Amino acid sequence: MQMATSPLNVQPSSHARSNSLPSRQHPITSQIDENLNRLRASQSASTSSSIGHQLNCLQNLYDSVDMLLQLPLAQQALAQEQQRKLVEQLLDGSLMLLDVCGIAKDALLQTKECTQELQSVLRRRRGVEGLANEVREYLTSRKAVRKASCKALKNLKHMENKLSNSSFSNDDETVAVIRTLKQAEAVTTGVLKFLLSFITGPEAESKSSRWSLVSKFMHQKKVICEEEEQRANEIENADATLRSLIKSGNMKYVENVQNELQNSEMCIQDLDEGLESFFRRLIKARVTVLNILNC
Repeated sequence: MQMATSPLNVQPSSHARSNSLPSRQHPITSQIDENLNRLRASQSASTSSSIGHQLNCLQNLYDSVDMLLQLPLAQQALAQEQQRKLVEQLLDGSLMLLDVCGIAKDALLQTKECTQELQSVLRRRRGVEGLANEVREYLTSRKAVRKASCKALKNLKHMENKLSNSSFSNDDETVAVIRTLKQAEAVTTGVLKFLLSFITGPEAESKSSRWSLVSKFMHQKKVICEEEEQRANEIENADATLRSLIKSGNMKYVENVQNELQNSEMCIQDLDEGLESFFRRLIKARVTVLNILNC
């Protein structure tokens, strides 16, 4: 690698450290490492609470990333012409993540609005016959949400494959900030995959296993243990109870449906708030990098 043209190496070698990017011992990069490790460790479960926790961790991560991007030496590294291709890849990746966030936000909003509308209809208790059309509209809306979410998931998996194949030069000083941003991008991709999968629900389940889940929730033949409740997908549970209501035609299950819809709405609200907060931080990071390039 030709290093003579690098603005980071104009000083004598004895002063190289003072002109380099923050080392791994720097407080900011240490904070980023801690957040990255915390996110990697938490990506083993996909409940609403665990995803909400991951979104909160992403907010903390990007707060630290923002502090990193404010450092003059980090900005100097990103502005180097020889790093332009890597920085442009970062910008392409952030744009993809913003698009996926938008899809997830739309999916949550659409599901929330349909849930609230259905709850209003259920409170009027017009009978199962009167509910049939509204429930079918809700389930049709959920089908459209699944389709959009599945498409976004495919894009994320493609992006994940590209990130796993990324390589860097051996010059840790000049690309350390880019490597850190790539790592942040990778864990963000993982969290958004969990979120979209949660919104989509376990579509891969067979019909028999899905109706087994419905039976468990509707008839409540046994008490669900706390661990199983924590693993439950509140959105899918609401979908399942609605299918069961239409199939059974029995109004005595309306209270169960109302409870599941309420749980789903609360879950969606929490996820939406976490996603919105992270979304704003992701935009800020992208704008900062663009400003660095345009200086």
